[in-house]
Amino acid sequence: MNIEQINTPDSEKKDISIISTESGQSDMNDNPYGYNIHLLNIIGEIEGHECLSPTTKTTKYEHVLPQLARVEESKRIDGMIVLLNTVGGDVEAGLAIAEMIASITKPVVTLLLGGGHSIGVPLSVCGEHSFIVPTATMVVHPIRMNGTVLGVKHNYEYIDKMQDRILTFTYDHSKIDMEKLKQLMFNTSQLAKDVGTVLVGSEAVEYGLIDEVGGIGDAFSYLYRLINDKKNSNI
Repeated sequence: MNIEQINTPDSEKKDISIISTESGQSDMNDNPYGYNIHLLNIIGEIEGHECLSPTTKTTKYEHVLPQLARVEESKRIDGMIVLLNTVGGDVEAGLAIAEMIASITKPVVTLLLGGGHSIGVPLSVCGEHSFIVPTATMVVHPIRMNGTVLGVKHNYEYIDKMQDRILTFTYDHSKIDMEKLKQLMFNTSQLAKDVGTVLVGSEAVEYGLIDEVGGIGDAFSYLYRLINDKKNSNI
């Protein structure tokens, strides 16, 4: 399949430079197909409506969401790879990012590096295909609430509904059985001071959370295949 190399206008080259230097995101097209691939990094803690400490590594949803809209609308971008190494963070912000990635009509592959904990679990499975490196971990646990929480029925119902949203999204975008996912989330035998389960590399694949064990080369190869299939189906 012959793919014509795309020339990037100066105005868009400036835009790519801003993406790369200021928010850690970048566009790449130096590959055998000439495809334009957007690389999205989700690292550190997912920051929500409250700003975290300046010394904390964060992914800010107000930076990510416009980039995802750009990926969807840009005629130049053929696909996206999402690199993840996150301890979790704000549930609403994390789910917003995951839902938006899942709704993108272009091929998306996720690669879990280091860790995908808490809200990082649905973020790890939101693409068309997911990879995890052998040493990466996933920590599946229930929602934790910070600060003072009123012990009233309404709050418990709200937390339950939020928990169901995470479970449903993860189940819908992976191959794991719902009952097994709940067992992992509410496991009391593995974490000394918490409830949940730690999965390392191939364990996440065995449970059906992640599709394959692999690295960056595998992720790019699979993405190229998805883009090829999409372009061939449009001919």
